[in-house]
Amino acid sequence: MTAARIMTLTTIRMSINQKNMTIKTKRLVLRPFRPDDADTAHEYAGDLETTKYMIHLPNRTRQETAEFIQKTIAEWEKEKPSFYEFAVVCGDKHIGGVSIYLDESGREGEIGWIINKTYQGNGYATEAAKAVLDFAVHTLKVKKITAHCDYRNEPSRRVMRKIGLSPERGDGVRRYKDSDEDVPELMCSKAF
Repeated sequence: MTAARIMTLTTIRMSINQKNMTIKTKRLVLRPFRPDDADTAHEYAGDLETTKYMIHLPNRTRQETAEFIQKTIAEWEKEKPSFYEFAVVCGDKHIGGVSIYLDESGREGEIGWIINKTYQGNGYATEAAKAVLDFAVHTLKVKKITAHCDYRNEPSRRVMRKIGLSPERGDGVRRYKDSDEDVPELMCSKAF
């Protein structure tokens, strides 16, 4: 295990106090969303190009994004959250989000990510997703991680491969917000 990985896991363990939890990677800080993230979150959550392959996006208004952030803040307040949404921060700039949603047993989790198009192509999604995967496995004790994406979304397929997920199912379908078209979906996973 590398020193950086040990440091990341140590940071996670020491910061498990939900509201103040942060995960630090080589280039990023992952932290709970705050109300003042609404503008920067809406830059990507409301952008048609960035959200092209996102089922529940784009958000039409800043208010819709702010309401989602309030929902994530409320979840962090719970004794046992059913999901963890992190703001992805690079330097002092909020550039995206990464999450883990747990099933009822807490033994399986679905990971997801979104990065502002201005910052895509730099490995930030992979770095953030890997850190949350490590958090889920080592801190939350999740036994299986899954991720889903549109078959056409090659960048997300690459992220899934890079974080160690393998194709499990290719017969899924998804339907996008305000669409009546079903699109093939890929599910990748890894058991721990």
